[in-house]
Amino acid sequence: MKKYLPFVILIILCVIGLFTATVPTGGGENPDLNTGDTAWLLTSSALVLIMTPGLAFFYGGMVSKKNVISTMLQSFICMCLITVIWVFFGFSLAFGEDIGGIIGNPSTFYMMSGVLGNASWVALPTVPIALFAMFQLKFAIITPALITGAFAERVKFNSFLIFITLFSIFIYSPLAHATWHPEGILAKFGVLDFAGGTVVHMSAGWAALAAAIYLKGRINISHNPARISYVILGTALLWFGWFGFNAGSAGGANTLAAYAFATTTTASSAAALAWIFFDIVRGKKPSAMGTCIGAVVGLVAITPAAGFVSIPHSIVIGVVAAIISNLVVIWRSKTNIDDTLDVFPCHGVGGMVGMVLTGVFAHNSINGVVTDNGLFFGETKLFVAHLVALVAVSVFAFFGSLLLLKITDLISPIRVHEEAETVGLDRSQHDEEL
Repeated sequence: MKKYLPFVILIILCVIGLFTATVPTGGGENPDLNTGDTAWLLTSSALVLIMTPGLAFFYGGMVSKKNVISTMLQSFICMCLITVIWVFFGFSLAFGEDIGGIIGNPSTFYMMSGVLGNASWVALPTVPIALFAMFQLKFAIITPALITGAFAERVKFNSFLIFITLFSIFIYSPLAHATWHPEGILAKFGVLDFAGGTVVHMSAGWAALAAAIYLKGRINISHNPARISYVILGTALLWFGWFGFNAGSAGGANTLAAYAFATTTTASSAAALAWIFFDIVRGKKPSAMGTCIGAVVGLVAITPAAGFVSIPHSIVIGVVAAIISNLVVIWRSKTNIDDTLDVFPCHGVGGMVGMVLTGVFAHNSINGVVTDNGLFFGETKLFVAHLVALVAVSVFAFFGSLLLLKITDLISPIRVHEEAETVGLDRSQHDEEL
């Protein structure tokens, strides 16, 4: 009977959807809607979505050959599962009517009620709220997908689905609300996160570290990457999609979007160079893998700062993040922590470096939202706010994820049996082969 439960749940969801469908309201013209902004956010939403398949190739190329399909599927399935959750109540939890600055009312946009017609989001009046909801959905999709690199090659697929459901509801949504909702506790505290350094990368990074510690190491830690060409392809798709991630977060086709587009390019380029140059200094050969990882670290680090810092400062952010992440990878390799694809050193640490340096280099001449300039310009309020938020978010994401992992394990054991791990998850979990 247990095997039929997921299908029964799906049927129930279909019935709920059938009888809670809403019709468009607000049919009159909304003078604030802008076709250019709408067109750019539609484009950006598509760009951000392609990042998740890009991540699938990025991670899939790094694991052993017997685990490529399972690793890639873990990213792809997030596009399916998180979308359904988002439509039901996920968007409401993140952007619904504020409850205490930490979460949204799940009934505000339940089943996308109130997002049809010409309605718009209060903080983004020039695009339809339905588009804003779909744009933000793509961020909610890729965040749990990022975590998969930490427990790759040893997690049960069914248990993984339970964990990312819990993570989306209890970790991601509160952080999104606290940071990006006008009444959110972090937003009111003065924390700046242009496109997700705190909400996406720090939450995923700390969850990855929690998962690596909880699941312990693989039976065979050493392996050769299955397809480095997949890693290169994945990096290209991530970099391409990241323009929607960052420049799209400007909310429209405007100067700020162009600025975020530029800082995204320069930070990633600088980080890729810094990573391989640092490897050369350490006596290693410059590698395709290192170049790709460095580029992604730069993209991660510039994410919170993209629309707040100058283009020259984005180069500094990329270089600093690449060197620090590289050092943390070296440290991690000397411990017993089996973060399979170094999600915490690259995404978690990269996000934290970007968050801190946003508090250093942000300036209101670039974005009027900045009320207090960064530490580099002689002001301390923003920098201190970011340090406090960094500690608070880290504690919440790490220990919250540990708790969710334990709950998931009680519902359905997370780790595969030794025999299944030896055979490979492609065969043992999906009965497929590369």
